[in-house]
Amino acid sequence: MRHLAIWPLLFSLGALAAAPEVPGWHDYQDGRLAAARIAFWQAAEKGDRVAAFDLAMMDWKGEAGPVDKRQALYWLRFAADRQLAQAQHALGLLAERGDGLPKSLDEATRWFALAARQGYLPAQIDLGTQYFLGRGAPQDDRLAAYWYEEAAKQGDAGAQYLTASMYEHGRGVKRDIPAAIRWYARAGAQGDAGARAKALDLAKQEDTRRAHSASSGSFK
Repeated sequence: MRHLAIWPLLFSLGALAAAPEVPGWHDYQDGRLAAARIAFWQAAEKGDRVAAFDLAMMDWKGEAGPVDKRQALYWLRFAADRQLAQAQHALGLLAERGDGLPKSLDEATRWFALAARQGYLPAQIDLGTQYFLGRGAPQDDRLAAYWYEEAAKQGDAGAQYLTASMYEHGRGVKRDIPAAIRWYARAGAQGDAGARAKALDLAKQEDTRRAHSASSGSFK
């Protein structure tokens, strides 16, 4: 199994939710941070969960004002309570590392699960990792394989490699070499040279096995 650290979760609470229809988005993109912050705040006060998330990002980084993690967390929770997956995932990562929140791997898993169930790809990978490592959740290869494959279906090359490996070794899923080859090939098509090599190697092994089986059968 490839080491999970090759997909480092370098989380900085720096990315705003891309929603051009939210008031303030174009101001932010054009560098008018003070105007953006006011627009985000006004929209958030009216219940806009994306604006609340974007306001949280600005407060966290100290854009158009001082760094204010307490206020950022307020708006993150506001957005998360309104089912914004990005906010739920962000709270999970903060709980995981104890930044602004009490460190709690169980709480991190809870937030990751809420976001993953909405189809949010980064949360699906992180939730799979929680189950794979038994970190903040009971170790469960079946659930790890499930969430990695959900992320793989969305096109994440790292998740595709992990899914292929789970099928190759029968970890959390029934061993299925053709499925492993398909997932390695999909990761390889995105530029993962190691995955491409694994796909070719497994395919050759399968061809050799089939040829041997056919040869053995012909002598019966």
